[in-house]
Amino acid sequence: MIWWPNEIATLSHGLVTLRPSTENDIDAIFNACQDPLIPAFTTVPAHYTMDHAIEFVRSHPFAFAERREILFVIEHGNGSDAQFAGVISLHTINVKNHTAEIGYWMDSSARGKGICTTAAQIITDLGIREIGFRRIEGLVDTDNLASQRLLISAGYEKEGVLRNKVTRDDGRQIDMALFAVTTESWESYSWNR
Repeated sequence: MIWWPNEIATLSHGLVTLRPSTENDIDAIFNACQDPLIPAFTTVPAHYTMDHAIEFVRSHPFAFAERREILFVIEHGNGSDAQFAGVISLHTINVKNHTAEIGYWMDSSARGKGICTTAAQIITDLGIREIGFRRIEGLVDTDNLASQRLLISAGYEKEGVLRNKVTRDDGRQIDMALFAVTTESWESYSWNR
C-alpha cells in the first residue's frame, strides 16, 4: 500500500539536502535552465523563460496534492552556506502498481561531485522504504552516459533500451535506456544511510 506524506519533508544525508521548492528558488531554477545541456536530455523547454520557472515552482503543490509528483530542490553545503544544486522528483506515479519514475537535473556547477547520486539515493530510499513503491524506474537518453553512470552508482540496474521512446522538441525520435530499482534490489543495495 502506498503511504503518501501530508507534506514534503526536508531530507539530508551528509552535505546533501532535499527540501521543498519555494519562491526563493525561482531565480536559481531559471538560471540553471539556461544551460543547453538540461533541455538536451530532459523535458525542460529549450527556450526556458522566467515564466517557466515561476510556473514550475507554483504548480508543484498541486501536483503533490494530486499525488502526481513529489519534487525536491537539491542543496549542497551546510546551513546558510548551502547552495542550490538542482531538482529531483518521483513522478509518473502509478499508485495501483506501486511504481514511480525518478527524474532530475543539476546546475552545471554541481555536476560530477556525487551530489545527484546522493540525492537519488535519498529519494529512492524515501520512495521504497517510506512511501511504499515497489519499483522506481529511471529513463535516460542513451547518449547521456553521465546520467546512466549516476543511476548505476545510486543502486539502479539497467534493464534494457526502449527504442523510439521519446520525441524531442526538434522532432527527433530517440531511444531511452531503462533503469530500475525494486524493493528486493534496494534491500540488498548498501549505502551509508
